[in-house]
Amino acid sequence: MKKETTIPGVFIIESLTFEDEKDQLFEGEILSNILHLNGVESQYYYIRTKKELLSVLTLFYNSNFRYLHISCHGGNEKIYFTLDEITYNEFGEILENHLYKKRLFLSACSSVNINLASAVIPISKCYSVIGPVNSIEFRDAAIIWASFYHLMFKTNENNMLRDGLIENLQKIVNAFEQPLNYFSISKSKGITKKKITSQKTEVPIID
Repeated sequence: MKKETTIPGVFIIESLTFEDEKDQLFEGEILSNILHLNGVESQYYYIRTKKELLSVLTLFYNSNFRYLHISCHGGNEKIYFTLDEITYNEFGEILENHLYKKRLFLSACSSVNINLASAVIPISKCYSVIGPVNSIEFRDAAIIWASFYHLMFKTNENNMLRDGLIENLQKIVNAFEQPLNYFSISKSKGITKKKITSQKTEVPIID
């Protein structure tokens, strides 16, 4: 059953390596705390396995939150949790009944590419998949995502519309020089990709 009315909240799922855990690189937890300080509804869950992912996605569905943010490691063909790895196709099948008319933000190095978008968007019917183009350090990711959500909810606390999304993503990329991919789908063009790169202009120094 697909829910038509959703809540503009951020549901965060995080999964790291044991080494990351030891170093306390909990980007998602930090993000959740910042969202809470900003008065944005959020829920945070830390998981280690695919089985836990399935259980937590049920909580996401029941929360009726509009935005799913997943922080984990990634590669060109898979995403990685502490104890499991998941292919893009399997990831799409897992998300099939959870992302209808919602948005997925994926903080995973090199995973937000056309292969992942093709595996996730058509089957789930989500509005978009957004995330970094290249590898990104946890300390940078935490600041980037916190800044992005702050701008988005400050602009419109109820909706993330495409034009506002791209405008604020551009601001984030300009500020941090970390390119982002934005994948969506249209009836005429199928899956479309917008790579957002820095548009900063150098200010000339006048002696």
